[in-house]
This record gives sequence, C-alpha cells and structure tokens, in this order.
Amino acid sequence: MNQYDVIVIGGGAAGMLAAAEAAKRGLAVALLEKNDRLGIKLRITGKGRCNLTNNCPVREVVENTPTGGAFLYSALSAFSPQDVMRYFTALGVPLKTERGNRVFPVSDRARDVADALVRQLEETGVKVFYKTAAHDISLDENGAVRAVLTSKGAFPCRAAILCTGGLSYPRTGSTGDGLKIAEKLGHTVIPPRPSLVPLEASPEICGRMQGLALKNVAIKVYDGGKKPIYEDFGELLFTHFGVSGPLILSASAHTREFDRKKYSLSIDLKPALDEKELDERLLRDFEKYANRDFANALGDLLPRLMIPVIVDLSGIPPHQKVHSITRRQRQALLGLLKSFTLQVIGPRPIDEAVITSGGVATKEISPKTMESKLVPGLFFAGEVIDADAYTGGFNLQIAWSTAYAAASHILM
Repeated sequence: MNQYDVIVIGGGAAGMLAAAEAAKRGLAVALLEKNDRLGIKLRITGKGRCNLTNNCPVREVVENTPTGGAFLYSALSAFSPQDVMRYFTALGVPLKTERGNRVFPVSDRARDVADALVRQLEETGVKVFYKTAAHDISLDENGAVRAVLTSKGAFPCRAAILCTGGLSYPRTGSTGDGLKIAEKLGHTVIPPRPSLVPLEASPEICGRMQGLALKNVAIKVYDGGKKPIYEDFGELLFTHFGVSGPLILSASAHTREFDRKKYSLSIDLKPALDEKELDERLLRDFEKYANRDFANALGDLLPRLMIPVIVDLSGIPPHQKVHSITRRQRQALLGLLKSFTLQVIGPRPIDEAVITSGGVATKEISPKTMESKLVPGLFFAGEVIDADAYTGGFNLQIAWSTAYAAASHILM
C-alpha cells in the first residue's frame, strides 16, 4: 500500500473539504469512503436544497451553537460563513441568501454543492477509495498516527482526519464508526443523542391533525417553569406521533433532559393578533355566523383538520348556537388559540435526527487545529466532534470550518 501524508476517513461534507484543502498544500491525500459514492448525506440536506451556511457574523454562529460554541470560535474565525460563501462561489456554485440569512445554491440543488466538492477532489489529486471502511488507527512507538486499518488492509500515513459523522441518518453511512475508533485511542466520547429531531407530543391530539402544516405560527417551549426556555416563529407539521418541521427541529435542541424535566410546547396560532385584536376578530366571525352551530363557525379562522380538535378542547358544545356563546366561553377559546399547548413526551429515535449531539469531547481537541491532544497526527472534523447547532446552516458551517482547520494544520 502507498504511503500517504494524510488519510481522511469519511467522504461527507467535512471529509471532502478537508481532503481537498490538504491536497492543495502539496500533501499526498487519500479519502476513504465506506459507501459507493461521496456526499450522500450532503445531497439530501435541506430537503435536497442544501442550506450550506448562514450569512452572519462568527459571533452569531457561536450563539446558535448550544454545544461547543466557544470551542469553535477559533476555527469559525479562520473560515467564516463569508469565507465559505466565497469558497463555493469560486467552485462554480452561485449562492443566494434567504430568510433568516440561510444560504442556498441558486439552483436549489444540494447535489450541485456535493458535485463541486467531488470535482475539486479530482482536480487536487486526492485518491478516493470507495467501499473502504476504516475500523482502527495504528500508532507508532511514540503514540503518533502510523496507519489507518480498513476492510481493505492498512493505509500507512503521517496523519488521519476523522470525518465520520455522528449517528444521524444511518442509511447514509453515519453509524458511529469514528466514535468507536476515537474511543479505542483513549478519547472520551459523549454518548450521541438526537438533536434537531421531531418530537413526540400529545399523540392523541396531534394524530387527529396528521399531515397539517401550520405556517407563520409562534412557539414557546417550557421545562416546567413559568418562563419559556425557547421561542421562535415559523412553520411546523403535525404527525401521527407529535410534531415536526423547522420550528420543532430547532426547539428540540433545547429539550434534552427528559430524564429530569417535563417539557411542554405552547403554540400561538394567531401571532399577528394580540388578544384584544383576536377577540375582535372572534366577535366579527361570531356575528357573521350567529345562527350556526359552533363547530361550523370556525372555517374562516382555522384549517379544516384543526377545527374538531379546537372545538373539543374549548369545552364549548359543538352544536351550541354561536349567538348563545358566552363571554367566558369566548375568552376560553381565545386563550386556546393564543396558547395551544402540547405535552412533549420525548424525541423521535436517533436515526430520524438531522444531526446528533455528542461525540469526541472537545476538551481533548485543540480548538485551533482540531488535532487530538492525546494522539499526535489525529485530527477531527464535523459531526464526530461534540458540537452541534440549531437549524439555519450552522451545522454545515461547523463542518466546513473544522475541516478547514484540520487540513490547514497538518505538518508538511
């Protein structure tokens, strides 16, 4: 087997960028990928559109990274969101910035991002080995990286970059291989748990509205206290098990202690109206449909699938005539519309998570270089590190920045 300067383990977002950047420095680089093609998870990210970064200051990325934000500051500063945007534009991927500073390719095709990285690997001379799963790293007499051990034999090298991801979307190859390797080498691994994941919540209520998407609603997440621990505005989806959608994925990053806390989700169905304005709206609708049954008077206000649920929860008899609804009943309905509350049971399984929280402990990694503090020549990049962020392109930014840091600091 040829001697390489660097072996990159994992051909996802972080792995492809790290391999190309190392090769640009004149290093001999091999990229090992267990699948038969590169960037499988990258090609489906962002519903196939690829939200590849967030056009914001580094400080804002850190603020949106609840786990490992401070650790990442150096790497993010060296390869910022604006650097990432220039990088992919130079690779022939025109970009656009949408709501919330989310950055997408103009084409709305994630495959354009992945294909650009694959082309760069070819142009920089990276040798790619497909269907090659790494299972260990051997060390020399000084405890430094000597070779990567794989299903196809040993790959001698001076340095290795672990870019194997976490446990999210296991069908794409993220099955925790890198975490096992890191543990064998003495690293502390924080057990992965789902993050950015749908939530199981009040299934007897949500199941009745399965498939209903709500746009422009506001949510508040509580952990048993009076003050919300998270607030946001956007879109969510009711499912047979609970709730999903962009709002919920972000909220899930704040609901991680189910063993000791009880979480609830309050949805403001009419955030554009304050209580006084909503009461006036109800009065107008009730006047318009004064002679109808209550169950048939909410069509102007709510989606069809939600009406029976709201009627049941309001306590107002469905066949009560609208003109006979009391002020107290109307106020109860108003409260329900402004705070439609669901009890959160827990997250969906880890294989349904967009990303996983957990991974190699950051205290054992150099924040500037991404090199192991325990094993010389071993570097980490991407989701294998115990760092994760909210939705909005922040997690891919972490992948790019950590990959760039690792590739930039391998000794020549």
